[in-house]
Amino acid sequence: MEDLLILVNIILAVILIIVILLQRSEGGALGLGVSQDNFTSARSVGTFLTKFTSIIAALFIICSIAIVAISRDELRETQSVLEQEEEENPNLPQIPQSK
Repeated sequence: MEDLLILVNIILAVILIIVILLQRSEGGALGLGVSQDNFTSARSVGTFLTKFTSIIAALFIICSIAIVAISRDELRETQSVLEQEEEENPNLPQIPQSK
């Protein structure tokens, strides 16, 4: 299940990159050279590509959160590295406890 979600997440990331690169630039680089015309166009209704970008971005975030939730469940079943080492070699010196 986790592998399938990772594959879907990679596909969504590639689609998101392509859709963002297809969009028309709305101004200067990083806000440089912004004029009043750009503010009015930013408030206009979004085109198909901007709506599609927001949908793909939302799916990407949801898929990423699902991957984290699944991987956290798997991590709870495992032990820490110190506990695994103690089970394999019980004759190792013990870590002193702090007071």
